[in-house]
Amino acid sequence: MASIIIIPILVVAIVGLSGYLAYRFLIYDLYCKRSVNQSLRKYNIKKTPAQIIKEYYENKGEKITHQEIQNLEKNYRQNEPEQFLVMYDAIREQLKDRD
Repeated sequence: MASIIIIPILVVAIVGLSGYLAYRFLIYDLYCKRSVNQSLRKYNIKKTPAQIIKEYYENKGEKITHQEIQNLEKNYRQNEPEQFLVMYDAIREQLKDRD
């Protein structure tokens, strides 16, 4: 008798949890990535977020590994998407100052 109640509850819980995890780790990141790429396209920026991060840190004089670039890109993409525009502006300002 108890299995009649417990099995459907477990199935619903597993499906719900797997759906939430799929959203949180896959779909949300893809949505954030699409949003950032649209913002860069809107301002006619031809560089990728990874290129922007790499150039920004090189201009600051810091060496950064590929793994660190990926981690920063994901963090900025999900939590602070406007940072890509800020970093791009900083890169542009430094290029103007050099010329």
